[in-house]
Amino acid sequence: MAELALPAAVSVTPVHSVLRRFLSLILVHGVLIAGAIFMLAPFVWMLVTSIKPPSEIFSAEISLWPKQFYGIENFSFAMEKAPLLRFALNGVIICTGILMVQLLVAIPCAYALAKLNFPGRNALFVLVLLGLCIPVQVPAMPLYIALAHLGLLNTYFSMMVPFFLSVFAIFLFRQFFRSFPDDIINAARLDGMSEFEIVWRIVTPSAWPAIAAFSVFSTVAHWNDLYWPLIVISDAKLAPPPLGMMFFADAETGSNYGALTAAATILTAPLVIAFLVARRRFIDGITMTGVK
Repeated sequence: MAELALPAAVSVTPVHSVLRRFLSLILVHGVLIAGAIFMLAPFVWMLVTSIKPPSEIFSAEISLWPKQFYGIENFSFAMEKAPLLRFALNGVIICTGILMVQLLVAIPCAYALAKLNFPGRNALFVLVLLGLCIPVQVPAMPLYIALAHLGLLNTYFSMMVPFFLSVFAIFLFRQFFRSFPDDIINAARLDGMSEFEIVWRIVTPSAWPAIAAFSVFSTVAHWNDLYWPLIVISDAKLAPPPLGMMFFADAETGSNYGALTAAATILTAPLVIAFLVARRRFIDGITMTGVK
């Protein structure tokens, strides 16, 4: 009976294997498509609402494309009632300033944790990991008091200073630098290069995928940050995009959802463009650093 059962098992197994692989692909792609729809639906609805007239926004009938195109009126009203380009410029200044200082601080620290041997290196790395658990709300009060005593409230610096040190950046770059060949670093040392020269002239140029990945994380996080600017900023001219949207959504425009979504579209566009430009480097950086 064993000899009779063996040919049947051999003939059935390939069919089952192909069918199982086909069903698994359908399941995986179905989950991915459902997740993509779930993530994209709010953006699509925002774009559609920004070109609809008020009568269609509050209509019980749901339609993706408006019967009457009202985009010019909504975007014009949004641009007239609020300095949206100024808000976007503030966001660019804040995100760029934070990112530059974060890279200047995190790259040497990550290199030291990855490639230099010194007492307490592992303990220091554990402290870095513990720093990931501390939210920005914890040091908010002492930072606010210090900035108030120094007279630095209502400045770009006050919005940037809490984020100059990024433990996530140190962790990300440390994971990337660990895979950098030690032979190249030792050869550079034999040629008389200092550690800082090795960091900035040899190691950092190879870390562009990780830098691009972290840049996307940092820019998105601080472009959308409302908590800290709401505390230290009261001047609308210095408001970043989220705080600017709060100033824009006042009693006069609070019910004009077409104009509000048009303003949100304008302030979201730079993030989308930046991600599309850096998406390949972003994916490479995520896969090469092992961050899931």
